[in-house]
Amino acid sequence: MSFQSSGLDPILCPHLLRRVDDKLIELLLSLSASEWEVQTVAPQWKVRDVAAHLLDTVLRKLSVARDAWYVETDKIKSPPDVVTLVNRLNEEGVTVYRRLSPPVLIDLMKIACEQSAKFHESLDPFAPAAFGVSWAGEAVSLNWFDTARELTERWHHQQQIRVAVNRPGIMTPELYHPVLDCFLRGLPHLYRETDAPAGTVLLVVITGESGGQWLLSRASGSWELVKESGTEPAARVTIPQEIAWRVFTKGIDRDLARAQIEIQGDLRLGNHVLELTAVVA
Repeated sequence: MSFQSSGLDPILCPHLLRRVDDKLIELLLSLSASEWEVQTVAPQWKVRDVAAHLLDTVLRKLSVARDAWYVETDKIKSPPDVVTLVNRLNEEGVTVYRRLSPPVLIDLMKIACEQSAKFHESLDPFAPAAFGVSWAGEAVSLNWFDTARELTERWHHQQQIRVAVNRPGIMTPELYHPVLDCFLRGLPHLYRETDAPAGTVLLVVITGESGGQWLLSRASGSWELVKESGTEPAARVTIPQEIAWRVFTKGIDRDLARAQIEIQGDLRLGNHVLELTAVVA
């Protein structure tokens, strides 16, 4: 029996980034004063804090990646250094922009999102990006991967707001499947120290209309995502699409997630999927 992966081609998504941000503006404009104060699944952030974070990160990305404006002097020597820097910058940004009134924040968001969309649309998708996708183990990434990573950030934080205020989600095949496909590019890096015989295959299935399946194969000394395999998977992990984004962004308790996930075969291999964190935090 042959197994096929749902993704693995370059994720060419600048147009989706624009669409997700358009939906963000619509969402923010619909919020009542009380809804800006609702707690989200991010423990320290209310809706206004998530909105502040989304404004801060797009402005920072434009300043550094587009304008080459570097003011931080932190020396990055290891992955923990990246986490420390990003956490500090996120905290500082939220502290500043959460003070803005909704009308002011939304007007600034409109300007920032339009400039961001134009910037990502202008990039050669196969040229080196300003930032590597660190959670996938890349010191240098191509622009298409960095833009896809940006899509996952904009998508999942907006989804946090939508869940908090009980608005219809953006869990559509057009917008959510590319996010999942990007998240799962982190599997080889996650499994880099997991030992298994060459040829071992792990199958990750995400159910729902936006889901799909991804194959991780043990090659000689490393793991790699493959488009197809004739080998019976040593482990099969099935995750409902409703919680997949939360699993990969630290938005759900691991034990609670595990109760909703089905693992067949090698439990050691399968359980490790729950450790995939496709955010810098």
